[in-house]
Amino acid sequence: MNDVPPLSDVPPPWALLAELSHGCPLHCAYCSNPLELVARTAELTTAQWADVFRQAADLGVVQSHLSGGEPLLRRDLTAIVAAADGAGVHTQLVTSGVGLHEKRLAELTGAGLRSVQLSVQHADPAASELIAGARSFAAKERAARLVREADLPLGLNVVLHRGNLDAIDALVRLALAWGAERIELANTQFYGWALRNRDALLPDRGRIARARDRVEHWRPRLAGRLELVWVVPDYVEGTAKPCMGGWGARSLTVAPDGSVHPCPAAAALPGLDPPSVKDHTLEWIWRHSKAFNRYRGEQWMRDPCRSCELRTRDFGGCRCQAHALTGDATRTDPACRLSPDHALVRDLVDRPDSVLPAVPGYLYRKEGR
Repeated sequence: MNDVPPLSDVPPPWALLAELSHGCPLHCAYCSNPLELVARTAELTTAQWADVFRQAADLGVVQSHLSGGEPLLRRDLTAIVAAADGAGVHTQLVTSGVGLHEKRLAELTGAGLRSVQLSVQHADPAASELIAGARSFAAKERAARLVREADLPLGLNVVLHRGNLDAIDALVRLALAWGAERIELANTQFYGWALRNRDALLPDRGRIARARDRVEHWRPRLAGRLELVWVVPDYVEGTAKPCMGGWGARSLTVAPDGSVHPCPAAAALPGLDPPSVKDHTLEWIWRHSKAFNRYRGEQWMRDPCRSCELRTRDFGGCRCQAHALTGDATRTDPACRLSPDHALVRDLVDRPDSVLPAVPGYLYRKEGR
């Protein structure tokens, strides 16, 4: 796989996930960040992030999520936002809300911040803090109010799992009460800490079906009021999700230490040898690096993917999930019902909740050093 040649006709990316820090005041059990977090001392400097955004804009990037961990832990966040805005890149802050105060938000807005996505663990404060592993609900509520008062678009992101799938109605009502314009109900993707907590997080088919029914109940009632996005649980659907629209096809992720990945979970793939912005330009990384060309196109595919008519739509599924479940990133994503490894996920979701503990015991995400 290391000898896969670069593709000459790769279109430019349009999105950048800027993971500014792995540090976070929360310890969410479903966190998809790597198990080995980047230390605060290894993070890119303000000037290095400014250069990343200049290069990204030159490459074609128009939108960036400023994420982490918790980006508010960066004291230079305002300068980073200003650098992105100056380069012509639209910025959205992805935050837990902890540490967002009126003065800080005013500074960020003045620097060019365009929108905020607030993570929510549950509509019930106690349940929210159990999932997050930290007191945070009041800070989220305050952050939502400040964002709306600042007249910025507000979106909520909820990672769904056994601990909150039964709360769809309450979560939708919370989004309406907090003045959100969008709520994304994203079923857990099992990477990083989420994979470690899979038994505690993964629901059975019945619970997912009931949650989907509640989503469909709300859709017509929310038209024109709240955009509701349901990210399907691919363990259950029997279809492989397109990996970020295709490996190295639309976006790139810059980790806190400057390493660049085709997707946020790719840091867990052995032998990928991700390039760094400290050593190469983003253009070279996007077009010529082995890491970004490794699973582009169809040359890397095995059957059943190679001969499947869906290969140009699902791109063989998720490479990170294939590795997490089988130990081999080149295998067909086991989420696909055509995969020879599909039983790995089918057996998991066919387990009734009754065989699992009534109160899940979470292994909480550790803080970066």
